Amino acid sequence: MFARIIGTTALAAAAIALASVAAFAQKKYDTGATDTEIKIGNLIPYSGPASAYGVIGKAEEAYFRMINDKGGINGRKVNFISYDDAYSPPKAVEQARKLVESDEVLLMFAPLGTANNTAIQKYLNAKKIPHLFVATGATKFNDPKTFPWTTGWQPSYQSEAHAYAKYILKEKPNAKVAVFFQNDDLGKDFLKGLKDRLGARIVAEESYETAEPTIDSHIVKLKATGADTLVNVSSPKFAAQAIKKIAEVDWKPLHIVINASASIGSVIKPAGVENAQGVISATYLKDPADPQWDNDPGMKEFQSFLSKYYPDGNKRDILLITGYALAETLAQTLKQCGDDLTRENVMKQAANLKDWRTEALLPGIYVNTSPTDFAPISQLRLMRFVGEKWELFGDVINGDTAD
Repeated sequence: MFARIIGTTALAAAAIALASVAAFAQKKYDTGATDTEIKIGNLIPYSGPASAYGVIGKAEEAYFRMINDKGGINGRKVNFISYDDAYSPPKAVEQARKLVESDEVLLMFAPLGTANNTAIQKYLNAKKIPHLFVATGATKFNDPKTFPWTTGWQPSYQSEAHAYAKYILKEKPNAKVAVFFQNDDLGKDFLKGLKDRLGARIVAEESYETAEPTIDSHIVKLKATGADTLVNVSSPKFAAQAIKKIAEVDWKPLHIVINASASIGSVIKPAGVENAQGVISATYLKDPADPQWDNDPGMKEFQSFLSKYYPDGNKRDILLITGYALAETLAQTLKQCGDDLTRENVMKQAANLKDWRTEALLPGIYVNTSPTDFAPISQLRLMRFVGEKWELFGDVINGDTAD
């Protein structure tokens, strides 16, 4: 009897030990993740020429504080380490190395700017560090074959260009299109997207350099081409100049301004609200400054979050909801990882977001990724400037869908 009891006890102990080993084996970690913590690295220009974007990083930090107060992600607290790169590529490289080699983060999240992300992309991919949801629309960041550790987030510049092309083809099928563009990755990406869809309808291309004090002569030149449609691919300062000059020379084209230069405060008002009437643009996020969302449940949740976790933030600033939406996308990715917090699985889950959405997105817009498509958002809605505000119109447009 005693021997039988010992045997039974031994078997039970062995079963418990095997179960414990199995449970332990299910948890997989790379550097930057443990049973209690997930280290996330981030770069944002808190200083320098693009310091206005620093509030995105502050909103992200606040979001993860909220997540931690709720118990973390799958029981793990987020350690969000965010450094200032001053919008300088050399500084971005320095800070990225610090995050990876000294802070030993699991992944890099939402660094901002095309030049800065270009500067750190090869390093992060060589180290096999997830380089997730970069805050730039350059198409180069959706290239799974060449850079399998980098993903975009916002609609790519080419996707946005495709959306405008679809609108032009529908509204003015015989349009004579002029493209005014910044001579860099931003402008060239848009130009390629427009050429893909509009082809010979583009009758004029005019580029400018950011060092130019004024672009008035370019607008006069474009008007002389006889174009009846203008796609204005310029940064805010020059977009405002273009809108104003177009009114001064009494040119009345169908005028499209890119999302990056659709700000009422930094573009429309300096150009003159009266000069911007009827201008077309596109968006994908709910704008906290737009009263149509005041009673929206998702917007109310966002405003409640700001009140508690970022009370100093401007509740009408769309940059804050951008940071909130980015952080929520990463949180979903990490939730999908479960207890497998290896860098390989983080990338696998980042490439497996299926019809997921944050309520910061406009209705009908979803996040979708796959192993061959690392661009989470490709849908937009058009909007027209009327009176003193933008008015959404039309259905959701998928910029990646062929005509």
